[in-house]
Amino acid sequence: MHKIIKTGWKCIYLIIISSLWVNNVLAELSLPKGIIALEGSDAPALILNDIDGQAYDIRQSRGKWVFTHFWASWCGPCRREMKTIAEIAPKFANSKLQIVLINTAEDEDTVFSFLGHVAPELNTLMDADGLVTEKWKPRGLPATYLVSPAGKLEYVVLGGRPWNQAAYLAFLNQLIKE
Repeated sequence: MHKIIKTGWKCIYLIIISSLWVNNVLAELSLPKGIIALEGSDAPALILNDIDGQAYDIRQSRGKWVFTHFWASWCGPCRREMKTIAEIAPKFANSKLQIVLINTAEDEDTVFSFLGHVAPELNTLMDADGLVTEKWKPRGLPATYLVSPAGKLEYVVLGGRPWNQAAYLAFLNQLIKE
C-alpha cells in the first residue's frame, strides 16, 4: 500500500511539472509577433543625455518596466514604428511602464527635425557615438528591449511593430499588472 501511495505522489508530481512546462510554452507561443522572451540577464549600462541635455540612467527606473527602444531617423521601419510609439506613450505616462527612446549615432539637428514632424511630444536619448547601442547589441534597427523592474532583459522585439494594435497593448498591459 505504501508503494502505491509513493507511486501516486510521483505521478501527481509529474503531472504538475508537465502542466507548468506546457503553460510556459503556451505563454511564449501567445506572445505577439516579433516579441522574443529572453533569459533575464542583467541589462547593460544605459547612461545618456536626452536631446534637451538632461541625464538619464536606467538604474533610476528600477521598479518599473522599461521599454528601451533603439532607433534612427534614416531607418524606414523606425519611422513607421515611431508613430505608433507616440500614440501609446500617453496611455502609459503614469504607469509602471517607462518608454525610453535611444537615437543611434545621429546629430541633434537631424533628430530634432525628425521628431518635430513625426512625434513632437516624444523625447529621446542621444547615443551620438553609438557606443551604448553597441553594448546592447541589437541585431538591427529598430530594436526594443523590455527591461523588468529588477533590471533584467526579459524580452527583445526585433523590427518595427504596430504597438498601437490590441495584441501589443494587451502584452504591455499584462507586463505592468504582474
